[in-house]
Amino acid sequence: MEHRTIYITENDLKNLREAIRQARQGEYRNSPYIQYLEGELERAVIVPAREIPADVITMNSRVLMTDLSDGEQMELRLGYPEDTRRGPDCVSVLAPIGTAMIGYRVGDVFEWDTPAGKTRLRVEKVVYQPEADGVFD
Repeated sequence: MEHRTIYITENDLKNLREAIRQARQGEYRNSPYIQYLEGELERAVIVPAREIPADVITMNSRVLMTDLSDGEQMELRLGYPEDTRRGPDCVSVLAPIGTAMIGYRVGDVFEWDTPAGKTRLRVEKVVYQPEADGVFD
């Protein structure tokens, strides 16, 4: 699948680099998704938080997505590893789906490998984005 342009805020970039640094020292140290996330950050367009379009998935965004294999919709919140304790709908940016979804926009389709094969999701709506709500840190 071709890579689409993804957008990351300057604040998220700084925080994600710190999360990667911490992950390398903790339970995620052997995770292949750290390297994948680093690759995503390298190819991303970095923008000031105040300039990120409201339809982009940023950290702490809540997003409605459709699984293209069965049409099932799900709403997930993208968080840092420590945020996943907030509930089953919060996914870590270091988990396969979290690493795959960051920076994509409404209408984009992304995929990642699972034990059952490739999973493809379409971003339907950014239900909540901190930056769109005036939260820039």
